[in-house]
Amino acid sequence: MSESVRVMLVDDHPVYRDGLAALLGSLPGVEVAGTAGDGLEAVERARELQPDVVVMDVQMPRLDGIEATRRITADSPHVGVVVLTMAEEDQTLFAAMRAGARGYLLKGANQGEILRAITAVAQGEAIFGPAVARRVAEFFAGTPVPAATDPFPQLTVREREILALVAAGRSNPQIAAELYLSPKTVRNNVSNIFAKLHVADRAEAIIHARTAGLG
Repeated sequence: MSESVRVMLVDDHPVYRDGLAALLGSLPGVEVAGTAGDGLEAVERARELQPDVVVMDVQMPRLDGIEATRRITADSPHVGVVVLTMAEEDQTLFAAMRAGARGYLLKGANQGEILRAITAVAQGEAIFGPAVARRVAEFFAGTPVPAATDPFPQLTVREREILALVAAGRSNPQIAAELYLSPKTVRNNVSNIFAKLHVADRAEAIIHARTAGLG
């Protein structure tokens, strides 16, 4: 690894992304190699730039951060991913871990926590923010969760979210409004869901989802 840790930042909010890039770029031992505004761009840019660490948001257009993490770590196993997100729920945390993320911080993390996570992950370690680490410890110390907690492991976080709304009877325009997505993004996600579940139409998808307890 070079003396400076080469970092790529991925977030769909330009102001936050550019602010974080300026912050990290000012720190000794960190070089901001590039940025990306969504998951698909992140996969392409990571392949091109080969950074030491990718700092990844979760909820993004076109491709969410969980699936982008899975593709990047499969494509370039030496690239470490630190998820930096507003999402506090356990489902997102463990989905990120399963996808190959080696760090998970909430967006309230301070500069020192972010720098420590980037440095640790660049050295091959796994690191979680204090609040997240506590939840991980509590999870493994608690009652074992049945293995079949995720009935649709082939779906991304965003696709499961949309499937739940489909199962609840929401139309595509309603889903777009509720999740602040474009109608085209919702249509694309719904098509991906149908393909991954091997269903022909919305009615069949709803049956699958409700059988699994969604909606």
